[in-house]
Amino acid sequence: MSHSHSRLRRRAGLAAVVTVGLAGLTACSPSDGSTDDADEASAPKNVIYMIGDGMGYNHLSATNLYESGQTRYQLDGEADPETLEEQPGDAVQTYEEWDHYALSTFPAGGEYDPEAAWSSHDWVQSGATDSAAAGTAMATGEKTENGVLGLDADGESVENLSERAVATGRSAGVVSSVPFSHATPAAWAAHDESRENYHAIASEMIDSDLDVIFGAGHPHYDDDSQQVDDADYSYISEEDYQRLSEGETDFTFTDEDADFSAYADGEDVPERAFGLARAASTLQQARSAEGDQPYAAEANDVVDLTTMSEAALNVLGQNEEGFHLMVEGGAIDWAGHANETGRDIEETQSFNDAVDAVVDWVEAESSWEETMVVVTADHETGYLAGSEDDPGFSPMTGEADQMPDAAWYSEDHTNQVVPFFVRGAGAETFGEEVVGTDPVRGDYLDNTVVADVLMDDLWATEG
Repeated sequence: MSHSHSRLRRRAGLAAVVTVGLAGLTACSPSDGSTDDADEASAPKNVIYMIGDGMGYNHLSATNLYESGQTRYQLDGEADPETLEEQPGDAVQTYEEWDHYALSTFPAGGEYDPEAAWSSHDWVQSGATDSAAAGTAMATGEKTENGVLGLDADGESVENLSERAVATGRSAGVVSSVPFSHATPAAWAAHDESRENYHAIASEMIDSDLDVIFGAGHPHYDDDSQQVDDADYSYISEEDYQRLSEGETDFTFTDEDADFSAYADGEDVPERAFGLARAASTLQQARSAEGDQPYAAEANDVVDLTTMSEAALNVLGQNEEGFHLMVEGGAIDWAGHANETGRDIEETQSFNDAVDAVVDWVEAESSWEETMVVVTADHETGYLAGSEDDPGFSPMTGEADQMPDAAWYSEDHTNQVVPFFVRGAGAETFGEEVVGTDPVRGDYLDNTVVADVLMDDLWATEG
């Protein structure tokens, strides 16, 4: 079955969701006051797809509370979609002023139920996607089973957005704050039946047409960015590490912070770059220093997500035909699994800083008329909410520079809808892709939507 036909099939099933118009409806309509796009859809030269792994509305709320003492998206009331409303509040992050939708995240075989989502805490914690299935849907437009990368539900390899970018003459790259061969960055390059096959995934990524691969997973450093005596080749094989570090691939390899900074400053920018941050698993979240408050523990001296993103943009931006870049704030998810509120805020702020850097790059080196930027999540992790959330919903509270009064209700993923923000060339097309209306979050899209819009329409190829 063709990609476009499967898209129509998905739409037919999802469109059956009954639209509910309630006082709690708060999602912004397209062109909500901040975008300056043309009246008609235009194909973006560049697409920058930014994913806060595990970053639900609640994670954004907690971070905004910490930064400003106020936030939006919080809930108050019984578990009843007929009466539940979002609490008012102002935008804190730049991207909150962009076009806004909710995003459904289910893997193959699942379907979002707006009524059940706000009636049952148990339902929210059942049948959730993992990052492999979500990443595959986001990168390819095809649903698959949990744990699977780049294969559809029938086990067939499917084209991803990196491959489509290359097919249209563009460049492609991935950046992550967790190991480069982890599920989300791998979804933009690899095709494997198991996300746990890190060595095979790393090899496929190294031998792919990607022009940028930046992430953690360094075999010679620990989570405190300290060199170790015994190398840990969990995320890359010794053979592949040697190939890269000894210059036996087409990539310019670096693990030096100074090189990342130079690329970010536009100095000595290579045509293709593989950057391995000097951290075993995450840039900061897994560091051993103790401290519940954000930044109470001294940070690692290692490259940050902002610098890697800026560097990647300068490498990819050399292609006059354009590019696709996926940037993942991957350790938001790791903090959510660990129920670490302080580290979660750190990681969300790091991701937000990277978004701000991307916005600056677009406005300095490109324009909103030729570049699309998406800011979203692949799923929510940890069921973060107010401290009196059971059996109803209670808002988190707090003041600026203080830990919010919040609680975690899970150590795993949930199937809540997550935020989706978009600005730039082609952003207006998403208003035509709404598949349902959530009684609290408003109009929502399916997580296949970006790949669908690009592959079927804006970056379509012949045949």
